[in-house]
Amino acid sequence: DWLFTTPLLLLDIGLLAGASQRDIGALVGIDAFMIVTGLVATLTKVVVARYAFWTISTISMVFLLYYLVAVFGEAVSDADEDTRSTFNALRNIILVTWAIYPVAWLVGTEGLALTGLYGETLLFMVLDLVAKIGFG
Repeated sequence: DWLFTTPLLLLDIGLLAGASQRDIGALVGIDAFMIVTGLVATLTKVVVARYAFWTISTISMVFLLYYLVAVFGEAVSDADEDTRSTFNALRNIILVTWAIYPVAWLVGTEGLALTGLYGETLLFMVLDLVAKIGFG
């Protein structure tokens, strides 16, 4: 579902910021790449490849978050105060919650297995609720 829901979140915040179609498309492309490489990390059985794809996905996420702050932040700078305030609140929800996902993967059953399946499932469920419903 992340290939469907996260681009919609990015589209929403991009439109709010007044970002160009090119910038929104670039961010959605980075998002899709991040999700697909994360999926490969989860499905790969070779441990070295698993962590390599997790690293690629996490680096993609860092680029995505930077792009969100820098490019979309610049786009919204000329907007009125209410729009900037709403943008900043939504951006911060994305920044905080999305930054936790790779950590959750790493400590979960797919990574270092520091938590069990139930703990990992609960963590991702809470993250999804905050990241998506909180954003909405």
